[in-house]
Amino acid sequence: MTLLQALILAVVQGITEPFPVSSLGHAVLLPALLHWDLDEHAPMFLPFLTMLHVGTLVALAGVFWRDWMAILGGIIGRYGKYRQMEAIRIFALLVLATIPAVLVGWLLEHRLRNVFGSPLAVAGFLILNGFLLMATEWLRRQKGHRDHKPIATLAPKDAVIIGIWQCLALLPGLSRSGATMNGGLLRGLDHETAARFSLLMAQPIVLAATVREAWQMRHIVISHDVMVQCVAGAVVAGLTALVCSLLMLRFFRNHDGWALTPFGLYCIVAGFFAGAVILL
Repeated sequence: MTLLQALILAVVQGITEPFPVSSLGHAVLLPALLHWDLDEHAPMFLPFLTMLHVGTLVALAGVFWRDWMAILGGIIGRYGKYRQMEAIRIFALLVLATIPAVLVGWLLEHRLRNVFGSPLAVAGFLILNGFLLMATEWLRRQKGHRDHKPIATLAPKDAVIIGIWQCLALLPGLSRSGATMNGGLLRGLDHETAARFSLLMAQPIVLAATVREAWQMRHIVISHDVMVQCVAGAVVAGLTALVCSLLMLRFFRNHDGWALTPFGLYCIVAGFFAGAVILL
């Protein structure tokens, strides 16, 4: 992998991690479409992947540090009894929403990605991701407008259902953020709140993936060139994810009636285009 390829992958990771368009799907499709001779399962690719996750994790933590301070400070009683109960409830909801993907991922992740990880299959799942985003918008419109519903008002069942939606992201091409936003919208959240809950959920998942990857690479000797690619990739992915997360939250806040539609259309067009290029 060249430095230019590393930087391109880092930019794509930073853009697609917060947006509901599947970061894993793009990571599989882009090298195939550009005919890069890149083995993403090679041992030397793991340090790069780990540092990309570190970069996006730091970016998300930077965007949501006030949320985490409010949650953690509330849990220890810093803001009074009412805020303490609210913070404990939000933390418990995040834990409940994370459990399904952790369990299913532990049992089936490698099998699912080995079976469905070919570029053509990923293109198909990207198309499906687009239709799911648009179907969610349609279903939400059928239910009619709802008042703003804070995260703390979600029921435990709502959090588990959103967590079950997150399991779809184990199929490359189906977006983790898109799936959880779909689940949040269908449980009564508005677009911005669904996106906020989705990105808060993402951080424990990304942290777990980073720790696992770091453990797997404990015996790998990293060359100077790979280290340069890792550090550059982490910085670029982090900065890109930071900007895109802020832009996404603002976009969803200002376009609550149809915010997922353009992402759904993009996924459908990109999936069909990628599939056609691969087949031809």
